[in-house]
Amino acid sequence: MEHQQKDLVHAPATKPAYIMVQVNFKSLQEATSRYAQFAIPSLQKYGGQMIAGSPSPNIKEGNWNGNWAAVLRFPSMDAAENWYQSEEYKPLKELRVNELQTEAGSVMMLEEM
Repeated sequence: MEHQQKDLVHAPATKPAYIMVQVNFKSLQEATSRYAQFAIPSLQKYGGQMIAGSPSPNIKEGNWNGNWAAVLRFPSMDAAENWYQSEEYKPLKELRVNELQTEAGSVMMLEEM
């Protein structure tokens, strides 16, 4: 029993992962009604949560080409990737990219240090 407890103490911890999003929606109202109200519950099934979101982030460097920025947090990179590639999210992603955005946005995944 003691040996098992030592293994648990020394087991590597899974690092949280973040998805950073910058998009330019044709209509924020339509994005909320057709996309966000379904995307948020789908990411929650994978342990994800939206921890920040704004139509007007405080840009310090670089160009801002969007009207919505968000940061999503997941318990691990695997959880983030599994959600992003899931059959449940696929039609929402296609809707966002093909109908709701005016141009290509940026979506990136980062693992916590």
